[in-house]
Amino acid sequence: MTFRIALAACLLAAFAGLALAQEQDLENCKDHPMFTRMKNFFISDCKSRFDAHVFYLTDGTEKTVEGQMTTVDYALREGSQQPSPLQIRRNFENAIKSLAGTILCLSDNGVCGKIVKSGREVWVDVQIYNDGNDYTLTVVEVSAMVQEVTASDMLTALNKDGYIALYINFDTGKSDIKPESLPVVEQIVQLLKDNPELKLGIEGHTDNVGTPAANKTLSEQRAKAVLAAVVRNGVAAARLTAVGWGQEKPIADNRSEDGRAKNRRVEIVKK
Repeated sequence: MTFRIALAACLLAAFAGLALAQEQDLENCKDHPMFTRMKNFFISDCKSRFDAHVFYLTDGTEKTVEGQMTTVDYALREGSQQPSPLQIRRNFENAIKSLAGTILCLSDNGVCGKIVKSGREVWVDVQIYNDGNDYTLTVVEVSAMVQEVTASDMLTALNKDGYIALYINFDTGKSDIKPESLPVVEQIVQLLKDNPELKLGIEGHTDNVGTPAANKTLSEQRAKAVLAAVVRNGVAAARLTAVGWGQEKPIADNRSEDGRAKNRRVEIVKK
């Protein structure tokens, strides 16, 4: 009898240990740094990669967002008090608002929103399952548009069309060139060094967000910033001119985010 009791105790301990192990965060998984998990939940799965996620917005439209996507699945620890779906939804609704975000969809079993942080968009989607026993947090950090273009590509376009549109990223509302766009500037420099007779006009363009006057000034400042960066790398200033067109010459529809992104550009024009 004593042996059976001891065996039963060992089995119970083993099962308890197994259950506890199963309720620990999955190895190599952690919370997203922008959001705190609900109390008494553990991470049952996670993944992080460049991917796309579809957001179903309150106005009935869909928005596909691409970028670095982090997905974290949470499950309630056994024996813990189960929150209602409303409680989970309110928690993340308030979290998004506390980060100066905008709520874009709201339902009985989820919430989504957009946060603009340091000039970049972060999209958040929370889906609730099993009456509040599980939920999934998806965060998509939209990557800035990075253009891979060589000096040879630029020369081909200039000889064919007389110009090429370049997507050089700047700090929001400023003319400071972001580090990820410096390789594009370096290729302009290479183009000019490889073709010593070539002269270029550098033309700045914006979307229609803001006033026309402010956009014209900003686009000129950005064109001049690109010119200055090229000159700092050993190209004679006499070979370059800079002008800003603001929102006057769009190449895409400013009513969509994708269109506005295409309109925010710098063109180099063959002189």
